[in-house]
Amino acid sequence: MKQIYFDYAATTPVDPRVKKAMEPFFKEKFGNTMSIHSFGQEAKIALEKSRETVAGLINAKPNEVIFTGSATESNNFVLKGSAFAKASADKHIIISQIEHPCIIETANWLEKQRVKVTRIKVDKNGLVNPLDIKKAIRRDTILVSIIHASNEIGTIQPIEKIGKICRSKRVYFHTDAVQSFGKIPIDVDKMNIDLLTASSHKIYGPKGAACLFIKEGVKIEPILHGGGQEMGLRGSTVNVPAIVGFAKACEICKKEMRKETQRLIKLRDKLTKGILQIKDSHLVGPPCGEAGHPEKRLPNIANFWFSFIEGESLVIRLDLKGIAVSTGSACSSAKLEPSHVLLAIGLKPQQAHSSLRISLGRWTTEKEIDYLIKVLPNIVKNLRRISPYGK
Repeated sequence: MKQIYFDYAATTPVDPRVKKAMEPFFKEKFGNTMSIHSFGQEAKIALEKSRETVAGLINAKPNEVIFTGSATESNNFVLKGSAFAKASADKHIIISQIEHPCIIETANWLEKQRVKVTRIKVDKNGLVNPLDIKKAIRRDTILVSIIHASNEIGTIQPIEKIGKICRSKRVYFHTDAVQSFGKIPIDVDKMNIDLLTASSHKIYGPKGAACLFIKEGVKIEPILHGGGQEMGLRGSTVNVPAIVGFAKACEICKKEMRKETQRLIKLRDKLTKGILQIKDSHLVGPPCGEAGHPEKRLPNIANFWFSFIEGESLVIRLDLKGIAVSTGSACSSAKLEPSHVLLAIGLKPQQAHSSLRISLGRWTTEKEIDYLIKVLPNIVKNLRRISPYGK
């Protein structure tokens, strides 16, 4: 049975072009970038070329991009590093209620270190009101961190407006752009972004590579001390093969983004139209299709909830049909609690438990969409027949 993958928001397969670019750096060009001999300098050149490529995707300067091991590390670095860099005992940060777990858990940890945290509410579509952030900024606010696009429901935040407010208040602004990076245009200068997180494995690069954009002049304290790598901001031997792959993935995204976005929107809207034909099915987040707001939803993510059934049962039944989907964030899907994102937008726990996230990608075909639309109604019908929730 052919396996169909609809979980690109969790991770992506490595593009063959990326794999090819990485291969020499495992054996022939394996040097340590901190070594002064030719092997090390060859690796160093590849590292700096990769830095330039990644920076170019977001209109940043190469010296404003440092490489990390994961988006979780980058996000921890931003929140903790910003707090540690502030000498004053009074520190306040602002996040939204729908941040990725690594932002939420880091903020929770900082609260134990006496850093005050404000969590901004979102509307029914998962959108933050920039005016709420303006009102929340205080004299002791050091950082605002708002996710660019939700990994669960695809909502795109008004980052440029939020950044403008933060800039006027002289408060650092960070955005977790893991889901949007490489999929929609990002200009850190135009969007008033001081710090930005991105990850390789979400854009067909390898796992184990991510980056953090740090605007020139932003003060941040390292959380990994060591040999002075990454301009002294992140000690650790640099993972050159993964970074080279990350850069190649960025290069491909830059060339193909516009065409791929149009293709994915067409597939996503067909998928949405087909699924909403199922009785008592509901789209989560901004609407899709002609009446929707393409600037407010990622082209590749659609989240639904189905009355009277459980999302995990749907995932299992679809997997038996050769279709891989998820109930939400891959980082927290093993938890029994309902999604904090879905609760934040107003869904009841039972509704949140009945959610299904479908995320498309580079190798998704219309034929695969047709197959999902064909098999899903019967699965929903059968699950409702045995459901303890009613009907």
